[in-house]
Amino acid sequence: MKDIFLVRHGTASATWEEHPDPGLSSRGRQEAQNLEVALSICLDESVRLLSSPLARARETANPLALKLNQKVDVNDAISEIPSPVDLVDRKKWLQKFMKQKWQDQNDEVLTWRSTAIRFVKSLPSSSVLFTHFLLINAIVGEIMKVDRTLYFWPENCSITHIRLNGFAPELVSLGDQMQSVVN
Repeated sequence: MKDIFLVRHGTASATWEEHPDPGLSSRGRQEAQNLEVALSICLDESVRLLSSPLARARETANPLALKLNQKVDVNDAISEIPSPVDLVDRKKWLQKFMKQKWQDQNDEVLTWRSTAIRFVKSLPSSSVLFTHFLLINAIVGEIMKVDRTLYFWPENCSITHIRLNGFAPELVSLGDQMQSVVN
């Protein structure tokens, strides 16, 4: 049995339509520090740390990596959803996307989703994945057999816990839900 923790990155220094790869804001850095305290008490040195290549996810992983004296493996399989529009149009696209179903998506988005699901299912050991709002929704939606692109609203630095028992993942707990806008 393997425990997988899907962590949404901390609050970014810019919104999704303002910057292609913002780092963490000062609030986000504090959230990452708080996350380190919350996670480090329930993890041991054997846990694997993985991050999306985007700055906000990597920066969120840093405090826990330092505490556990581990490196963070960066993996494209847990990156942000590919956006088919320019930066300035992302918010409108995202708002529309979150009202849709997976069956209505293009091949690029479906490949992104299936790659992430396969990756998570194939993890060889307990892991913490520092990732993004929609990737967490894609994984949880698959586990719960829901076709909606949006299953829930994970808060920045929320921890969604899933368990791999053989090859079939199960949802243990959803992370805290957000009260703010998607960034």
